[in-house]
Amino acid sequence: MPSIESQALGRLYESKASRMKANPNLDRATILSLYEEEQSCAAEAPGVTYEDVNVRGRPGIWAAPVSLLSQSNENQQSVIIYIHGGGFSLGSPNSHRKLAAHLGRAANANVLILDYRLAPEHPFPAALDDLLAAYEWLLQERGFPAHKIVTAGDSAGGNLATALVLRIKQEEAGRLPLPAAIAAFSPWYNLLNNFDSMARNDKFDKLVHQPQLDQLAAAYVAGTGASLRDPLVNPIYADLKGLPPVYIAVGTHETLQDDSERFAELARKAGVEVELELAEEQQHVHVFMAGRAAEADITIQNVGRWLQQKLSSI
Repeated sequence: MPSIESQALGRLYESKASRMKANPNLDRATILSLYEEEQSCAAEAPGVTYEDVNVRGRPGIWAAPVSLLSQSNENQQSVIIYIHGGGFSLGSPNSHRKLAAHLGRAANANVLILDYRLAPEHPFPAALDDLLAAYEWLLQERGFPAHKIVTAGDSAGGNLATALVLRIKQEEAGRLPLPAAIAAFSPWYNLLNNFDSMARNDKFDKLVHQPQLDQLAAAYVAGTGASLRDPLVNPIYADLKGLPPVYIAVGTHETLQDDSERFAELARKAGVEVELELAEEQQHVHVFMAGRAAEADITIQNVGRWLQQKLSSI
């Protein structure tokens, strides 16, 4: 059974869902503010400093463990590009600041949390364009080598963390090197939303259900001509050969559980190193409870240790 602290996340999700159901005509500004409540879940990560940054015209937050501040050569340090979730339409660096800081502290790495453009105002591939620019900024302007950079994200951000690397592999081969690894928490990979866990876990998942996912998926590609089977929209349909190592963590009470398991299966068949963590009876992005729930802290520490290994392997 989940800890009392982990159960609190489910209650928050239930409260949010009931408020939105009772007020189906909420304006976008109100919905965005509701999503910002996610930041209240995690405790502040001790020993982390924050700085506002401008990344080629896009704002972001730079989170740095104090253990790295005394090191004079920044390009010998590591950095995580943390990509917030929110169905490609919601979320911000602030909503995920504390979660990202916990991950950076566990991995002994800096973290860049980018305020990428959101659908429906900015559909695919706007978010990927912003994230690619951020990756180039780290390489070319901040001087980080690719083997000291990893991508990470949750939910739709887990999709983008993977799709960014796929785009670099497919479209930028020979121009940009690949990052060292990918980490994804509860990734939303399959935008067709047709895997078995969508129905199997519907009664357990307190937040994520097919009708809302279908709407968000449609908004992400609206007016672009892109298919929900486009490999950069839906990594389940991508050629995964040549990807760097991937760590995926997902709860067994999630409607998106099969997204993680199917992607892991396909990636392994393509020769990719994959670590898949199934968090028993946990909700969507259970790591939102970092610093408060044991289950979240265990996953954060697992991923942090794994990232340290990948970032120090060269």
